[in-house]
Amino acid sequence: MTNTQVTHVQIDNYGPWTVTPEPRREVDLQTLQSRLYADLAQLFGNRDGYLFFSRFDNMVAVTNGLDRNDHARIQESVGNRYPVSMSLSVATADTPADALGTATERLQQAGSAQDEGRREVLKTDILPPEDRTPTDVQLAHFDVDDATGKYTDQLNEFDTFIQIEQGYATLMKYMRLAHDSLSFFVGGDNIIAVCSALDREDYRDAIDHVQESVGVELKVGVGRGRDAATAGMDAKHALEACRETGQPVTFADRS
Repeated sequence: MTNTQVTHVQIDNYGPWTVTPEPRREVDLQTLQSRLYADLAQLFGNRDGYLFFSRFDNMVAVTNGLDRNDHARIQESVGNRYPVSMSLSVATADTPADALGTATERLQQAGSAQDEGRREVLKTDILPPEDRTPTDVQLAHFDVDDATGKYTDQLNEFDTFIQIEQGYATLMKYMRLAHDSLSFFVGGDNIIAVCSALDREDYRDAIDHVQESVGVELKVGVGRGRDAATAGMDAKHALEACRETGQPVTFADRS
């Protein structure tokens, strides 16, 4: 069983702010979003969490080990440096999808994302320290098999992008529906999935589904840990083992 603590990050009143007092330049909005994501990634990462950008005005973090004070300090840091505020909602569940669902519901109950009266909501359901285990978080690091040889060095950049995104979209949907897991594109040809308690056959099945659906071949390294940083590094090492052995699925060995 996994025990994933997930934080839903949502910019307050962002849609109306982008057009008040008049529409803001898209280049400025993209710059703000990318800088906010980079700062938040570091703020969560310095506390052994992982942040994923989702739609940029909404982001998702895996935050096992972070308490309410950690979240409040992150929220305060953003409020001191940006012209927008953000709300945070934290929930814990056996599966990442259930945890995010609960976190999102609590934000929605606090007010609409475009409610100008909703500011810096902080809802927390923190996993108690005494309930934490070395296998609470399972992260899977996927990448496209020989993406450089098959796509990057063969196709123009946009056609390569289409191939990678098709693989990502297919995996993202399948992992959500079949396994209550959340998958995020993290650049290049890499996807990180925050997973429920899946075994080797589950990952093999997901890889086969993507190949059969869109013709994109994947491999995956899987790690487990008390927090996202530990699980993520184990997954990266396991992925390197995939590259060395040619095996499509490798679990990190912490024995």
